[in-house]
Amino acid sequence: MPIADFSLDGKVAIVTGGSRGIGRSIALGLAEHGADVALAARKPDPLAAAVEEVRALGRRAIGVPTNVRRSEELRRLVEETERELGRVDILVNNAATTPHFGPIHELDEAAFDVIMNTNVKAVHILSNLAREAMLRHGQGGSIIHVSSIGGIRASEVIGGYSVSKAALIMLTQVQAKTWGVDGIRVNCIAPGLIKTEFARALWEDEKIHRQAVAEAALHRIGEPDEMAGAVVYFASRASSFVTGQTLVLDGGRLV
Repeated sequence: MPIADFSLDGKVAIVTGGSRGIGRSIALGLAEHGADVALAARKPDPLAAAVEEVRALGRRAIGVPTNVRRSEELRRLVEETERELGRVDILVNNAATTPHFGPIHELDEAAFDVIMNTNVKAVHILSNLAREAMLRHGQGGSIIHVSSIGGIRASEVIGGYSVSKAALIMLTQVQAKTWGVDGIRVNCIAPGLIKTEFARALWEDEKIHRQAVAEAALHRIGEPDEMAGAVVYFASRASSFVTGQTLVLDGGRLV
């Protein structure tokens, strides 16, 4: 057995928000290392395209149209994954939203509820369902949450998002503390500014982009594919003694 074992052969992963951006890159990265993947997203056409990309790597893949704010759809996601792919070993909670751009006092109740229900409550519910699936095969598993440096450093323009992503960092620690006895590890990544459609309002803003580049030790913003390696690490035996941790992937911006 390799000392640093990054193989995911025989493992089955669920990736939410898996049709584009960071989620798509994560799904492909997991497949490259041997995992079969269930991809979840709301829009069927991009989801189908991402599924075909995973299959082109020689792995089994299914697409499950899912609105993560609906608990019945989260349950169906896990059930279809078990039925079609056999089990659940890895869960990547990547789906998120940030419908409000502006100061926190302008964030109304409806938008705040959407942010928290999508970014925190759905992660809690789906993680619980994935834990039940992992207990059914009895070999443990790995759950990875996608937070943000916005959960570590406050934002003046996406404050509600920052609050939700800070909650994910603590949820990671609480789940890890509780579920270690089940052989389930829970970790988190915290990306910086990444050139995705999701973050377009930030990286297309000249002031925000310039500040992000100036603050980063690598003097640039990130690409979606640069997020996948950390998730492969957390999903694999290479990180078998790591749980409850948040890894910042921001090009050295918070250094």
